[in-house]
Amino acid sequence: MSDTRELSPRRIAHLDMDAFFASVELLRYPELRGQPVVVGGGRDAIPEELPDGTRRFRRLRDYAGRGVVTTSTYEARKFGVFSAMGMMKAAQLAPDAVLLPTDFESYRHYSRLFKAAVAAFTSQIENRGIDEIYIDVTDMPGEPAEIGQRMKDAVHEATGLTCSICIAPNKLLAKIGSELDKPDGLTILTMADLPTRIWPLAARKVNGIGPKASEKLAALGINTVGDIASADLGFLQTHFGGTYAAWLARIAQGQDERPVVVSSTPKSMSRETTFERDLHPKQDRATLSSKFTDLCKRVADDLQRKGYVGRTVGIKLRFDDFHTVTRDLTVPVATDDAVEIRRAATECLRRIVLDRRLRLLGVRVSALSVRGEGELAHEAVQTELPFDY
Repeated sequence: MSDTRELSPRRIAHLDMDAFFASVELLRYPELRGQPVVVGGGRDAIPEELPDGTRRFRRLRDYAGRGVVTTSTYEARKFGVFSAMGMMKAAQLAPDAVLLPTDFESYRHYSRLFKAAVAAFTSQIENRGIDEIYIDVTDMPGEPAEIGQRMKDAVHEATGLTCSICIAPNKLLAKIGSELDKPDGLTILTMADLPTRIWPLAARKVNGIGPKASEKLAALGINTVGDIASADLGFLQTHFGGTYAAWLARIAQGQDERPVVVSSTPKSMSRETTFERDLHPKQDRATLSSKFTDLCKRVADDLQRKGYVGRTVGIKLRFDDFHTVTRDLTVPVATDDAVEIRRAATECLRRIVLDRRLRLLGVRVSALSVRGEGELAHEAVQTELPFDY
């Protein structure tokens, strides 16, 4: 008996929530709809409740610190404010934008809601992060536009939020396509759409062409996906090597055979924080110790919530001169216990000379496996931090 699935062209959907964190905040503060809003402030950015029932919001111009933008509304993006941008730079671009604190618990809650809504249609879902998923809809009945609209409606009903979906022959085109008609977009792409919808796009729009590759391509006069498609393969090989050149040639023709991976183990889980001011290992030892312990607890909570344990614990330090140092330690038994993570991370700290102020501290657990595959070690070991070295 023949495999009808192999005879049918694949239909892969990419679903991307629209300005996800900011949109969740607008559910809480609907009076801010249509305004430029930036999410990324701390507790001091919590709106003030006034006696008349209204709220007073912080403005981005009042921000002072070294934080980065977590996300922004589309209105703020018109001023050039995007995620990962330094908050002080964002304040120069959009000083009157409203500043809100981050609330990751809420974002995770709505992430679970929208994914559960899609899971009611199919189990063929690849989780790509808190706000995006791939869905293999090849075997789902109906036309692509009908399938996409049903999913969009289900997500909106479950969350009150909008999403953008593209259904295409593969993950590459679905990912690119979900950005084409944002927000609240529904895009259907076929291979016939390459010349009109994909080739005119800037090369950097392709996931996998980073800033360095994009700059190198531009220096060679290659600015769009179409430019890559028309470039001589030998020319690309000369400048990018055989493997990357072959990949560029494939993606420019819209080729991508990667399957939707329904279940996978993440490589690592981590938490880090950038301090509002540089902290001294001795003078600010108590503050550093508290933040260090909190990071360990948060990583442990992430592992426990998602059902993983890890064998390798690592730390990341960035000093006041921006020099970054990492250290790792493999423990005998995989763990998700905060005390064990803190103990191992402390051992990593002891291998670093702490003679300068710190601007960033991070904790990571890697070499992950599903909890239950090995016995956990939960020994309550109290370890003193070496910030008094």
